[in-house]
Amino acid sequence: MRWYHSVSYFFGGAFVTNALPHLGNGLSGHAFQSPFASPPGEGLSSATVNVLWGLLNLAVGYLLVCRVGRFDLRNTRHALIFGLGILVMSVMLARAFGRLHGGL
Repeated sequence: MRWYHSVSYFFGGAFVTNALPHLGNGLSGHAFQSPFASPPGEGLSSATVNVLWGLLNLAVGYLLVCRVGRFDLRNTRHALIFGLGILVMSVMLARAFGRLHGGL
């Protein structure tokens, strides 16, 4: 495995994780923060914008994980790197959204 495969799998995990809050809120019809709101990342975007943003994040995550190298979920190293991307992005999102929603 080349070094850039690890980088790709890490960021693939981060993008897949970032898709979840946007898709969850968008699909349930709730406005939610997105980079397209005013101010970016703090204001609310429509449910439709969040669904589209979540799907774009999911597509980028797919490309980074499934189209770079030969990702194998049964390979412990691959899974750990992907999981580390999920962990790092999850903590970052929890802190960012917690600040806005009183969850810190």
